Amino acid sequence: MKVGNKLTLYIVIALIAGIAVGSIFNTMADAAWVQWIDQYVFNVLGQIFLNLIFMVVVPVVFISIVLGVVSVGDPKTLGLIGIKTMVFYLITTAIAISLAIGVALILEPGEGQADLLNTEEVSEYRSTELEGGDTQLAMETTFDQTLINIIPDNLFVALADQNMLQIIAFAIFIGVGLIAVKEKAGGIITLFEQANEVIMWIVLAIMKYFAALGAFGLVATAFTQAGFGAIQQLGMYFICVLLALFIHFALVYGSAVQFLGKKSFVWFIKNFAPALSVAFSTSSSSAVLPVSLETAQNKLGIRKSISSFVQPLGATVNMDGTAIMQGVATVFIAQLSGIDLTIGQMATVVIIATIASIGTAGVPGVGLVMLAMVLTAVGLDPAAIGIILGIDRLLDMTRTAVNITGDATIALVIDHQQNVKEGKFIKGKSKYVDGEIVNK
Repeated sequence: MKVGNKLTLYIVIALIAGIAVGSIFNTMADAAWVQWIDQYVFNVLGQIFLNLIFMVVVPVVFISIVLGVVSVGDPKTLGLIGIKTMVFYLITTAIAISLAIGVALILEPGEGQADLLNTEEVSEYRSTELEGGDTQLAMETTFDQTLINIIPDNLFVALADQNMLQIIAFAIFIGVGLIAVKEKAGGIITLFEQANEVIMWIVLAIMKYFAALGAFGLVATAFTQAGFGAIQQLGMYFICVLLALFIHFALVYGSAVQFLGKKSFVWFIKNFAPALSVAFSTSSSSAVLPVSLETAQNKLGIRKSISSFVQPLGATVNMDGTAIMQGVATVFIAQLSGIDLTIGQMATVVIIATIASIGTAGVPGVGLVMLAMVLTAVGLDPAAIGIILGIDRLLDMTRTAVNITGDATIALVIDHQQNVKEGKFIKGKSKYVDGEIVNK
């Protein structure tokens, strides 16, 4: 069973329908019957779909990482792939936030809107998140503690909390252990391969029978609750984020696919569309990971040993879309506060956000937690995050699609580099056709 073009079309239709219906209902949001439909129809459809996907995320990540490590076969090669992956992720994140700062400085989304700092949303965010909430607890975690927390002291707690960094760390250890005793562990490896087949069948069954309904519900409830009214109030901020996301998506990823991965970016987007449509509806890189893996391997032709390692790691630490939001939001809030950021402060934003993309992985509301860290680092009030909460859910849809595109792009580039290294792609003698290597 594979994610087909028809399913992608159905999901796209569902997304459009959800936006249209949600926007109409938003104009009547105070009506009791609209609230009932939003809560008991849209929300129920969306949350059931999310729960179904989240139900299999941990098994997918754990099994995929183990099999990916075993497939690589050589711990030294695995280490080199891991280093390349992290370097690529850090570079693209730094580019993303630098680009976002540049766009915001040019378009000035916060000019003339200082009164937004005195709204009820700012006070509410301060009392709920910055005074004893998850954001404050995450901000108080030191860098050394973050490094220590990568290694789980209790695997079952890590699994229950869906702490992806800890799950990935343990899965790598299991994979390396299986390589070391491969002759004695054939049955265990076969068990993992069979479990992977079962889990992926469940994932694709969920997609086939419930994805369109779930996507409709998630998008409809998002637009019913936020709608275009929130966009109008923060219109220039909204435009800045979308513009920076598009530039990064088209230029940075497009160039990487074209020049480093030696593929057509149009071909890439066409084949990766099923994962993009699910990402837009779920707003979660982790939730879309099972579909992203299946699409990358079967549509883009990325080998499982690369895809199964690079993409789960990216879903945890690669947050280019989120970094773009942070860059625009930091400049936006600085302009609201009447503060001109210095070159040094902007450099600090880039460095802190890039490092935090790894350090805060697995924390609930990770994007806003990272933003709070960035704002604090440059002397801005993190309570101002409350201003953008109203439209953050809508922007989250788009930036999640950007995030998973980055994961697949890096997987594609590293896969191509491995093909060249192993002699499977020889310049001038071989070429790619629909993702396959063929002789000219």
